Formats: sequence, C-alpha cells, structure tokens
Amino acid sequence: MVITANELKTKGVSIIEKVLKKDSEALISVRGKRKFIIMPVERYDELREMELHEALRQAKEDYRNGNVNKMDIDEHMKELGYAETDYK
Repeated sequence: MVITANELKTKGVSIIEKVLKKDSEALISVRGKRKFIIMPVERYDELREMELHEALRQAKEDYRNGNVNKMDIDEHMKELGYAETDYK
C-alpha cells in the first residue's frame, strides 16, 4: 500500500502501523512518486540475511571456478587507494 508524504506527516506512525498490519511493507510517495519503503525490522533483517547468503554463494562459486585474485594485504589496500599509513 502507498502512503503519501502528507498522510505520514499528519497521521505519523499510526498510519504506518495500520498499513503494516495488512501488508508486509509500505511505500511512501512524495509528490506522487514512490520514494521510500517501510517494513518491519524483522523483514529487513531477513532480506539482509538473504543478501549475505547470496554474496557468500557467489564468492564460493568464484573460488571453485578459480576466479580469485591472490594478493597480500598491502597490495590489496594499495589497489583500494589506501596509503600504508592509513591502515597500519
């Protein structure tokens, strides 16, 4: 369900709670455009965990396929643009 910014301003958290009782997330629109998503923190945590599992799966697949770059910490930090004094 979509909540307008004006509804959010006038009704506050109560409109969010009302929407989240019916749906798993609420869209906040600003000037008619979808701008933000609100969801219970438990749902957010589930989504983040799924992202982390997918990243780990991809990393394991890359490792199995030999798609890795082996370098020491100094080389890696230099590649990222850090000077040695930034991390030691």
